[in-house]
Amino acid sequence: MADETVLEAAGVSRVFDVSSPWLQRTLAREPHRLLRAVDDVSFTIPRGTTLALVGESGCGKSTIARMSVGLLAPSAGDILFEGQPLSAARAQPGLRRRMNMIFQDPYASLNPRWRVRDIVAEPIRAFAMAKSRAEIIERVGALLARVGLSAQDGEKYPHEFSGGQRQRVSIARALSSDPDFLVCDEPTSALDVSVQAQILNLMKDLQRRYGLTYLFISHNLAVVRHMADRLGVMYLGRIVELGPAEEIFRAPRHPYTRLLLDAIPDLAMIGRARAQVGGEVPSPIDPPPGCTFHPRCPLANARCRAEKPAVTLIGASQVACHAVAEGRTEP
Repeated sequence: MADETVLEAAGVSRVFDVSSPWLQRTLAREPHRLLRAVDDVSFTIPRGTTLALVGESGCGKSTIARMSVGLLAPSAGDILFEGQPLSAARAQPGLRRRMNMIFQDPYASLNPRWRVRDIVAEPIRAFAMAKSRAEIIERVGALLARVGLSAQDGEKYPHEFSGGQRQRVSIARALSSDPDFLVCDEPTSALDVSVQAQILNLMKDLQRRYGLTYLFISHNLAVVRHMADRLGVMYLGRIVELGPAEEIFRAPRHPYTRLLLDAIPDLAMIGRARAQVGGEVPSPIDPPPGCTFHPRCPLANARCRAEKPAVTLIGASQVACHAVAEGRTEP
């Protein structure tokens, strides 16, 4: 089962037109401004596993999340769900109901005017998964119990719950269509640390129990280490390193990955000098030529500044870096 691919991204890119309005652009003689949020990204997610994407804010993680469930269409490339393009999945309710999303903010993703029972029941009604109101109420009660709430909580409104409880409601809603694949877009970043652990353990338990497949988006490497089977590190719209999570945490290869991991708090590193990611993330509207990380990279040379690196397979990992491909440890 783990060898069966649930989701595949093949050369996926997404470009947004961020130009000024036509009249203002014409009067000021400004050109079109295009923002390349995702640039030629490829990955696969086997059934029952978790692929985590990490990176700084603005690197394209959430754009990939939304494309992976069909909320955004790629500008180039294809996203396949069980071998079928997402456009076909959208046209087939039986396929569409098998993917869902857990959003980042449990305060904004739940309708404050609806009772929890109606929020959780919405996908059940949309996909006609129950024949009567009594069956819907029974399914909602079972879903709430599955995520650690009670059936009576269905009578409440979202404002009557804490942040962690709201995220449990969001998870119950995501599970209500009996999905095989869930996109989790930073599902714990708005929660307290103690509550984060409860939600992450719940998600791991649900994955083991129901064989769920996750695309997990986060900027928290400690959370990713707990959740991920495979890890993709993103920088300015591209995946710069992709491979088994434990291998990357044990022996990161890309300079950006090494700098990110060096920033994780570690008692063993007290008193030692740490390398820091210097500089600012370049604008995705006007990215630097060559390797987009070269303005901040300690190993950058003339080739890095002129030529975009190809993906190199090293062990079980894929790395896009000239220095790694050449075995360089200095500029």
